[in-house]
Amino acid sequence: LVLVNNFRICHSCCYQVGQLYSVAEASKNETGGGEGIEVLKNEPYEKDGEKGQYTHKIYHLKSKVPGYVKLIAPEGALVFHEKAWNAYPYCRTSEFRHTYMKDDFMIKIETWHKPDMGTIENVHCLDEQSWRNVHVVPIDIANNEEVASGDYKPEEDPALFHSAKTDRGPLGPEWKKTDCPYMCAYKLVTVKFKWWGLQTKVENFIHRQEQRIFTNFHRQLFCWIDKWVGLTMEDIRRMEDETQKELEEMRQKGDVRGTCATDE
Repeated sequence: LVLVNNFRICHSCCYQVGQLYSVAEASKNETGGGEGIEVLKNEPYEKDGEKGQYTHKIYHLKSKVPGYVKLIAPEGALVFHEKAWNAYPYCRTSEFRHTYMKDDFMIKIETWHKPDMGTIENVHCLDEQSWRNVHVVPIDIANNEEVASGDYKPEEDPALFHSAKTDRGPLGPEWKKTDCPYMCAYKLVTVKFKWWGLQTKVENFIHRQEQRIFTNFHRQLFCWIDKWVGLTMEDIRRMEDETQKELEEMRQKGDVRGTCATDE
């Protein structure tokens, strides 16, 4: 039985451009010291009537996994491949695979972006039995209690930030009840890790890390709105090309950066 969570992240903006801008910026924040993100492909795709952008990335993640995994993982095993198909508003955002564990390890993230406040119960249209096994996890980007103490940054706090360009924010405790633009990212996260004695522990760790990453990323996305609002898709593709080159340089130098693991 694989572990499946349905994360629901509500936003005070509709954000395809913002999402892509923030992915590029967040990738740079997670890269350095021999670790981070390597972009192999970033290109348009069309399949069965669906059009979007395909990416293939390699994640070098030695410091991003807990110590007990490092102890048993063979040399070079902490490298993961991600293939993603972004056909906004639907994104098969991630298919993580591992060359060492092959079919025994998988993280799949399927996302629907909907113009609501997280009120659709089964947006991914799972069958009744499958849906009963899904754990729903709401994320409030303005609730600082959901942020790990080591991750908190005042400049990335939606409860403090005010956008000069859009006049949005700060987001108060009741912001979801106000008359503001809104949308919800419904992320269905499926995790499989078949390793005797570690399966439950590692699967729970991955879900905690995904929740941590989603929380931090969407808080950043809102607080960076003045940097991305008004950008075109042409601007974004140009930025992605530049970021791909920057990441390769950054990964080879400096210190390890970003969301390092704890051994909880």
